[in-house]
Amino acid sequence: MAAGSTASFPGQPSGGTRRERLAQRRRALGLTQEDLAAKLEVERTTVVRWERGETEPLPSVRPRLARVLRVSAGQLAELLDADAAPVPRQLPPAVTDFTGRAAELTALTVALSAAGSVPGTVVISAIGGTAGVGKSALALHWAHRVADQFPDGQLHVNLRGFDPSGTPATPAEAIRGFLDALGVKPGRIPPTPDAQAGLYRSLLADRRMLIVLDNARDEQQVRPLLPASPGSFVIVTSRSELTGLASADGARLISLDVLTEADAAALLTARLGESRAAAEPAAVAEIAALCACLPLALSVTAARADARPRLPLAALATELRDAAGRLDALDTGDPAVSVRAVFSWSYARLSDEQARMFRLLGLHPGPDITVPAAASLAAVDQPAARGLLRNLSRVHLIAEHAPGRYTFHDLLRAYAAEQAAAHDSETDRSAAAGRLLDHYLHTADRACWLLHPSREPVALSPSRPGVEPESLADPQQAMAWFEAEQQVLLEAIRLAVSSRFDEHAWKLPLAIEHFLALRELDRPLSDILPAALAAATRLADVAGQAVLSRSVAFRYADLGDQEQALAQMTNSLALSRLLGDRLGEAKAHQGLAFITEAQGRYADSLDHVEQALRLYQVAGNKVGEAETLNGAGWLHALLGDFGRARTLCRQALAISAEHDRSNPFYTGTGYIWDSLGYIERQLGDTGEATACYERALAIFRNAGSRSEAAEVLSKLGEIWQDTGELPRARQAWQQALAILEDLDLPQAGDVRARLAGL
Repeated sequence: MAAGSTASFPGQPSGGTRRERLAQRRRALGLTQEDLAAKLEVERTTVVRWERGETEPLPSVRPRLARVLRVSAGQLAELLDADAAPVPRQLPPAVTDFTGRAAELTALTVALSAAGSVPGTVVISAIGGTAGVGKSALALHWAHRVADQFPDGQLHVNLRGFDPSGTPATPAEAIRGFLDALGVKPGRIPPTPDAQAGLYRSLLADRRMLIVLDNARDEQQVRPLLPASPGSFVIVTSRSELTGLASADGARLISLDVLTEADAAALLTARLGESRAAAEPAAVAEIAALCACLPLALSVTAARADARPRLPLAALATELRDAAGRLDALDTGDPAVSVRAVFSWSYARLSDEQARMFRLLGLHPGPDITVPAAASLAAVDQPAARGLLRNLSRVHLIAEHAPGRYTFHDLLRAYAAEQAAAHDSETDRSAAAGRLLDHYLHTADRACWLLHPSREPVALSPSRPGVEPESLADPQQAMAWFEAEQQVLLEAIRLAVSSRFDEHAWKLPLAIEHFLALRELDRPLSDILPAALAAATRLADVAGQAVLSRSVAFRYADLGDQEQALAQMTNSLALSRLLGDRLGEAKAHQGLAFITEAQGRYADSLDHVEQALRLYQVAGNKVGEAETLNGAGWLHALLGDFGRARTLCRQALAISAEHDRSNPFYTGTGYIWDSLGYIERQLGDTGEATACYERALAIFRNAGSRSEAAEVLSKLGEIWQDTGELPRARQAWQQALAILEDLDLPQAGDVRARLAGL
């Protein structure tokens, strides 16, 4: 029905004066004035005055009058007005090239479908999300799709909850606008806001209307605008998390995140055109990522590309690649569609404490942060940090993407860092970064000690005031913390290196090295450890240089550069001797044994192992003693002395088993059983060899050491092939291959060939 047209319904002629319309409807139903008065429990003279246009039914009477006359509330308003009431069509135009959001569109449609199954309820869907994520676009796109299901019209208001003017619309302002849209004459509008709200709800009674409340600040701004009777559907959009509407008003909450990478690329393609996007698919994907898949940023970038049709998309990606200038590149000059300006409207609503926390989060390297780390970053206690993070999450400046872990996309991170540079002194920013790095270093050092008690002690400077490292009680808690924080810790090391926090730059890698090795995640150390060694060198920390030279040597060995590995390990040995560090000497000899064995120099390797064994025994280091006894046994086996090899490995097993019981992530005993498996197989006892390998496999699996488990599975497959148990061999190799392929290790080729040979 077009706006301004006159409604018609059975028994009701269109047009005419109020007297004619109301009286004709009454007579069409076969009712006298007395009949109507009796049904409404009013005097006949009251009905007469209504039909003469002298008075109007009170709001409390109108719902009963509509039922008796068998009309909707909107149709009753047309009967009572001298002119036909308009059907409002207030929806603004929908966004062109709307892309994605299939799940959210379905959720809205399901809510609409469910509305009829719960009589007497008003259905409310509240769409929340960060600035520029497309909340209004989603609401309007869906509203236009279902507008024909609301014959009494659609109402829309921008509540200006987050607006550059800083002045949100009051509920009274919104209601007055709705009354105008519903055709209420100025003379009929009551003088008080409460009476106007009552008239608004009365007019919506029995009407089927779609109401879009866009850009709401909070629940208090929304509640007066909710109809009180069923038949209407309300959509609310807000940067705030309107949990109050859910708990008190039954609203269905829809939280809107940034687009998926595929949908972001599809949006760019729709705006740029198929041919242009297809010509540079890599640039389209990179632009989507650099825009953090944020719809507003994608739209701004597409508009810039559209304005320069000859500009290669790769050049546009290059402009966005500069993190410091990315927000400038997304500034159109129009505050309504400039990313920085849109973010600023949310930032301006924060309290001083919330704003400070938001700015400091911009200094965090990502990808996410916990409450304890945020408390150290801001030098506040954990309850205060938790409250600040939750408040920032409620206004969608950050997101709790996992329980207790908060993050924001790269554009908001850049905006937060920009605000920190503008409002916090360099001294304050440096102090905050130092507190953050202290938090991770002291917690990681504790976690590493729990997992690897035999590690060399690393002296740490006292943490800065305001830092509260996390309390970890046992190896299980330590492992869980490392697994949750592994990406954060790698980024923290990079922050320490780039910001010249040299102590953290060399001590943090040592603290996480053992965990990364256990979980086969140590590839990034190839880039990190040389920078860590450089930091220790700048500090003239000889102990740090000694231990890091060993770590760097192992990285060279992993890369196959045995000469560089030998040089670095020899340097570590010399520095440890200079310091009189017997434990460091022992570990350097162990490292030299590993490298010389890889070079096939078994006699030299055995000499280094025996020197390390004597040093560990003098120091009373039982874990080191067990490891080197096993190393000696393994080398004797490689040299053909299997009896001596078995004796040494059994001695190692007796020492190692005690440590194995106290730490479920200790794998030393697994290596000893692996050595014994090889020795027993060479001695011809395949049954005992199989038992040894199976014990090794159980230990590696329990500790989560997948590559070692795959190696043992491969050896078991060889035994079962030799004994003719081909199904068991095939199963073992298939399991090994799955692990090796998942870890992208070169040994997968050998196992694949063995399976093909079966």
